Amino acid sequence: MKDSPLNPIISDWFTRKHWSPRQHQLDVLASWHAGASALLIAPTGAGKTLAGFLPTLTDLADGTFDGLHTLYISPLKALAVDVQRNLNAPILEMGLKISAETRTGDTPASKRARQRSKPPNILLTTPEQLCLLISHPHADLFFGSLRRIVLDELHALVTSKRGELLSLALARITRLAPNLQITALSATVARPDLLRDWIARPVPDKPTHLLTASGGAPPVLEILETEQVLPWAGHSANYAHRDLYEVIKRHKTTLLFVNTRSQAEMLFQGLWAVNDDMLPIALHHGSLSVEQRRKVESAMVAGNLKAVVCTSTLDLGIDWGDVDLVVQVGAPKGSSRMLQRIGRANHRLDEPSKAVLVPSNRFEVLECEAALEAVAENHQDSEDPVSGGYDVLAQHVLGMACAGPFAADDLYDEIRHAWPYRDLPRGQFYRVLDFVATGGYALRAYERYARLKPTDDGKWRVANPQVVQQYRLNIGTIIEEPMVRVRLIRQRGLKKGQSNSPIGAGGRVLGEMEEYFFGTLLPGDTFMFGGEIVAFEGMRDNEAFVSRAPASNPKIPSYMGGKFPLSTYLAERVRRIMDSPDEWKKLPDQVEMWLRLQRDVSVLPKRDSLLVETFPRGAHNYLVCYPFEGRLAHQTLGMLLTRRLERARARPLGFVASEYALAIWGLGDLSALIRTDRLSLDDLFSEDMLGDDLEAWLDESALMKRTFRNCAIISGLIERRHPGKEKSGRQITMSSDLIYDVLYQHEPDHILIQATRRDAARGLLDIERLGDMLRRIRNHIVHQPLAQISPLAVPVMLDIGKEPIFGEGRESAMADAADELMREALGQS
Repeated sequence: MKDSPLNPIISDWFTRKHWSPRQHQLDVLASWHAGASALLIAPTGAGKTLAGFLPTLTDLADGTFDGLHTLYISPLKALAVDVQRNLNAPILEMGLKISAETRTGDTPASKRARQRSKPPNILLTTPEQLCLLISHPHADLFFGSLRRIVLDELHALVTSKRGELLSLALARITRLAPNLQITALSATVARPDLLRDWIARPVPDKPTHLLTASGGAPPVLEILETEQVLPWAGHSANYAHRDLYEVIKRHKTTLLFVNTRSQAEMLFQGLWAVNDDMLPIALHHGSLSVEQRRKVESAMVAGNLKAVVCTSTLDLGIDWGDVDLVVQVGAPKGSSRMLQRIGRANHRLDEPSKAVLVPSNRFEVLECEAALEAVAENHQDSEDPVSGGYDVLAQHVLGMACAGPFAADDLYDEIRHAWPYRDLPRGQFYRVLDFVATGGYALRAYERYARLKPTDDGKWRVANPQVVQQYRLNIGTIIEEPMVRVRLIRQRGLKKGQSNSPIGAGGRVLGEMEEYFFGTLLPGDTFMFGGEIVAFEGMRDNEAFVSRAPASNPKIPSYMGGKFPLSTYLAERVRRIMDSPDEWKKLPDQVEMWLRLQRDVSVLPKRDSLLVETFPRGAHNYLVCYPFEGRLAHQTLGMLLTRRLERARARPLGFVASEYALAIWGLGDLSALIRTDRLSLDDLFSEDMLGDDLEAWLDESALMKRTFRNCAIISGLIERRHPGKEKSGRQITMSSDLIYDVLYQHEPDHILIQATRRDAARGLLDIERLGDMLRRIRNHIVHQPLAQISPLAVPVMLDIGKEPIFGEGRESAMADAADELMREALGQS
């Protein structure tokens, strides 16, 4: 591909900066001039963002273009804001007359309205805002001038329902702007060919080039060295706070990533507790208010922070050149995610990024070691793009009706230009259309579900203006637990449990939290939020009121979202490490000793088999197995195994699942049942449990109703928000449960029931992964009957019957319990 010359204005800018354009940046420009779309795979720090915008700057350099030229789509609001800042700098330095603005959920309504009538040349936005824009009646005028779309961090979009919705929006936009070309950017991709097909589908008449950038200094990655005792279980990493503080002091700016918001709150508090030098350390996660997040981001840009504790809100693309260290607290769960986060350090292609892994417990040491090996090999384990769901399709169909009347066949043909819906049967499309129009067979008698009406010329239109308003209030696919605003007020001086004093209006909004958490609190209870300790004062409507309060043992909010599954690739590597004693020398002495004790007392799990241990303890008997397939798969396995054990009259009482192991306990003597062939482990772990057993469990469980609620919200059947108010989580749950019961009884193959089963199997139960595991261990199950607990079982056994303990007592209580279990395992108690 012949390189296209740079515009002289841009060439002069490179010269003044003492830079030279990289080959992959010129390749993107050449693809643009060739009339092709392109997918650029390049490591962090390679200048992907500049590569994505280079054709835009070239095309707009003469300053004569009027209207929207380039649409930049990001998975994160913070990333869109950061890219706009980094883009405006060269625009100003080159003296170009190019306007670039962001449009996110944080953008004021007045500015969003102005952008629709007078769009900037470059608009940086998110998938949700894009769907709002294409739902307006004059979308054809807004997008008619569009020449380019830049999809940033594409791998983070295509594996979710946000990606499904984005694909449908792209299919519509390419009809409104037929000369459109797409440039997608990504750093961590396991199968680039699938992502290229994903962006090529909406523009089939144009070639799509796959471009790669080579090079980049390999990252420097290590596990935190500590003399502290490594915890047996848990995810707090409290043992490492002092060591981490010393690491922070030795570096210019450190990003400390955790996997959940509750972990972020705990780590932030722990670091402040040892912050003897009063270093500027900040907290950043998705539940904090917009103002608080922007304040932290601005302080980072200005170089005023020594460290930031953060979640996935800062995973992607944000360019802070002063960051010279990334810390991953807790195991990374996937090598691609780890590589993505490592890339936040240095952000320069020719200098190595530096990162430190901090395992939260002993099993996580093995996972961190596996991640080190995977990163050294630059192995990618990102997920593949997913096929489309009917709930997302229903939302899109309603949005297209909001834009104007449509002919069903025309919309069907357009939808099949979206990669996730390329194989959508026509009959299923018409069932989705019927659901959007009437609610479906079981609900068509209710006028409230009639959202579309046929026109005289055979098209479909919205039934009334309220449908449009409700659609725009409830757009999107991100379904979190019902949230309430957290407002800071003055302390009312209540005694614990007292709630008869009225709460005044006002108060600064600290952020949002899951509604269910406040159902566990009494007035006066304290907890951590936004990096400080607050006391719960009471609730009114959808707001919780708190005051600042001193407390030594505050509760830690338990957030529902943000947990990542252990990747199959890392799981396989963990099994290999355990099965290879020669590799144990890489591990800390206390972890190596733990594995040697397991080998002496029991056996170690083999790479290609499943270890099942059975032993008595107290009044119960236990079965512990070690699939290493992640918590979701283990929870599903536990549910199904207990059903089978009931049929075998083993009298199971319960189970607990971790990322690495599963423990089931009951009254029956499991060792004896297996020894006398009254219980066959091969039959117990047979693949057919994913048939009738799974169906029967789903029919009885509350999981289907919870999953249905999310599908009903995404499809627009149930609205979270109404003008001027928002439904509580309890109201939404009651509504969705009633509808689920009606549909399940009268129309069990309803399009939303189908969507619910798909989501339950894919995301909440990990059925595919569980099936792969059951096939792998077929005829390879190793049973080890024991007289007492084994060393390897100690971590998962700590979770059985555990009472929640908050504050400083938690770590010491768990350590005492672990010591007791280890003494049992070694026959010393």
